[in-house]
Amino acid sequence: MPSPLAPEAIAEALQQLPGWNYHDHSLHKRFQFLNFREAISFLVRLSFEAETLNHHPEIHSVYNTVNLTLTTHDAGNQVTELDLSLARAIENFNWLQTP
Repeated sequence: MPSPLAPEAIAEALQQLPGWNYHDHSLHKRFQFLNFREAISFLVRLSFEAETLNHHPEIHSVYNTVNLTLTTHDAGNQVTELDLSLARAIENFNWLQTP
């Protein structure tokens, strides 16, 4: 079973994950695309990473906006290394520029 990470470890990891934040014991990020087609393309790509890691995000998608929440249910709905791994994988294919 995955172990929850300490808040300090999460804060340190977030320094390398632009636009991601930590609250309510979860990692969160909002992605805004040019249109619906781009948002769905992003979600399809995300599905491959999630399946590879066997770790699936909470997804809320409306038109061109995708909100992701990452937490590990097997660790009591806390952030684990699995969540950070998925966030890193997402950032490796994310084509949006985060300010």
